[in-house]
Amino acid sequence: QVQLVESGGGSVQAGGSLRLSCVASGVQFSRYFMGWFRQAPGKEREFVAHISRTSSTDYAASVKGRFTISRDNAKKTTYLQMNSLQPEDTAVYYCAADGNAILTTRVPDYDYWGQGTQVTVSS
Repeated sequence: QVQLVESGGGSVQAGGSLRLSCVASGVQFSRYFMGWFRQAPGKEREFVAHISRTSSTDYAASVKGRFTISRDNAKKTTYLQMNSLQPEDTAVYYCAADGNAILTTRVPDYDYWGQGTQVTVSS
């Protein structure tokens, strides 16, 4: 049974930082591309960042230069370091696993999803 479990969310003031973690089980983690998405109230889920098996990365324009995605295959964990957080970053953040080896920003292309972790940034 595949499970992705996120942690590290919370409430911070604008300009603060958080580090999200996503631990995978039930999958051969090193073979999966991993992504982070977010969903704000009343909005569609949107791409934030993704990382390939060889740690190539890409980011949404809104977070580039502030967020960093990384992975530790030995720990079956992917991370999202979020710096200079702004109120518009407030959302539920989800990690996702893509077994199709496509560095994609599309929600339907991901096979497995975590339950999400809330990030709230106050001004």
